[in-house]
Amino acid sequence: MEEKSKQSIDLSKMPQICESENESDERMQWFRDAKYGMFIHWGPCSVGQKEIGWDRDANCPWDIHKNGPRSEDSIYDNYYKEFNPQSFNADEWVKFAKQSGMKYIVLITKHHDGFSMFDTKLSDYNIMATPYAKDIVGKFVEACHANGIKAGLYYSTRDWYHEDYLVGNNKRYDEWYRAQIDELLSNYGKIDMLWFDHVGGRDWGKWRFDKLFQTIYKNQPQILVNNRAAKFCGPTSPDDLGPQSVELEKIVAGDFYTPEGRIGSMDIEQDWESCIHVGKGWSYRGEDGFKGAEDCIKMLVSCTTGGGNLLLNFGPRPNGTFAAGEVAVAKVVGEWLDKYGEAIYETRGGPYANGLWGGSCFKGNKLYLHLYKTIDDFIAFDALPCKVLSAKTLGGTKVDYMQSVNELKINITKEHLDSPITVVELTLDSELTPGTLVGCTKITEDNISEYGELLSEQIAPEFTSINEEEFELEIPLKRMRFIKALSIETDIDSEAYDTMQIFIANIDKTYSKILETKEIKQKQIIPITHFHAGIDVLGIRSRLMKIIIKGSSLKLLPMKLVQVYGS
Repeated sequence: MEEKSKQSIDLSKMPQICESENESDERMQWFRDAKYGMFIHWGPCSVGQKEIGWDRDANCPWDIHKNGPRSEDSIYDNYYKEFNPQSFNADEWVKFAKQSGMKYIVLITKHHDGFSMFDTKLSDYNIMATPYAKDIVGKFVEACHANGIKAGLYYSTRDWYHEDYLVGNNKRYDEWYRAQIDELLSNYGKIDMLWFDHVGGRDWGKWRFDKLFQTIYKNQPQILVNNRAAKFCGPTSPDDLGPQSVELEKIVAGDFYTPEGRIGSMDIEQDWESCIHVGKGWSYRGEDGFKGAEDCIKMLVSCTTGGGNLLLNFGPRPNGTFAAGEVAVAKVVGEWLDKYGEAIYETRGGPYANGLWGGSCFKGNKLYLHLYKTIDDFIAFDALPCKVLSAKTLGGTKVDYMQSVNELKINITKEHLDSPITVVELTLDSELTPGTLVGCTKITEDNISEYGELLSEQIAPEFTSINEEEFELEIPLKRMRFIKALSIETDIDSEAYDTMQIFIANIDKTYSKILETKEIKQKQIIPITHFHAGIDVLGIRSRLMKIIIKGSSLKLLPMKLVQVYGS
């Protein structure tokens, strides 16, 4: 299988290296437009209602956890002998995903447990050895093609079953798994996405990722690949030199990154996708314990407005059908998308930073505000670079608004409110450009409690003079806390200074600037946080903040009260 030559592959033809920005945008467009996909974790493990891979009670050789001599799980490793999903219908699966509003599906082909869900010629531990004895992957891809939905294949490079995994120089396993990738990408027609999962904690020298990606793009030139082809691979020792080149490091980073089990932080500069399971685990774990449909809608909206996608995971029963709880969640989300899908599909995140209030997204000259909170009042935003021509809910109810050079205010009344999210559509006089971020909501005193408790002492701040035009205030806390918001009261007006900068110290007391603004009100609350794209306020862990005020006409103390909130 392996060529004798050890020369590196020419990487200059790989899309991450050679594509122009326009070519990359064209290849990524379907993914950016899709927003919502289905992840499917399924295999013989479902027979015992065990977590896929992780519930195999055996050593994970030369990798992580339970290191030591290779061992087996006599129960888990033999579930395949009972795996006979006679009710599996790939066409029904795909139609179910489409009806639920999903635009692509990613199916497990081999997880960490080493079982192949396809007719591989490289191992006997595969679907053809089960009583079912039919190629699951083949049926799945055929159904995707027939129903016009994008087909993605998951593959775990990590393999706790294969006898050669990470043995010696790993050459035999490295050749073997690349040959399996070749099978998957050459036997089933067009594959739209290859979703890798963790290599394991060993050095770069044990893998030929250059040959892997040569195989990938030889078979599927337009395929999208996630960022896990080399995930958790070294450097782990002085002998591990890491990736052999900057080009290789860029290639294995793939086309998008993958926050797991959580909603990614807002990022409108890089492509990303959160993978989150509906049930108690990734694979089938029984008939209860499913997330609520409203929570899943909020997760989808938070990913969309945060600049990413949601890959929502389902774990079919051993017979090949979906649990009633999963079906119910998917149905409600699909019905919501039938009504509000225009504010999700084909949009781009921004131009406002996500927060507890919700998030925004846009396409063309339409800007959509997704409001999570039950608001019966004006909600204020930083100014837009274009004029608002009209505002309404997606249900058609007119929304009053006020726009100035400094802000945009939307008047939300009880007649506008909808559950679980109120969606307001603004029509603009020009289109916004993807990647635009103009600010955030202007938080009021009414919701400061959402940012936690008061962490700092309620005393008047004492600024020190750096020079004639700069004043500095350090705000120490008694111990490390998650800082979430800063409340400021001042007597001066905005003409008395040039800028205000806010810094927060890392654990090593190195300061990072998190905000610079030219606008200070007499009373305002500034969020000091990283959001999980709108649902949770995580905060930034620190015990020290600093404010610097710059202004040529400053004569008095620039502030009378500064308070820190968090948890």
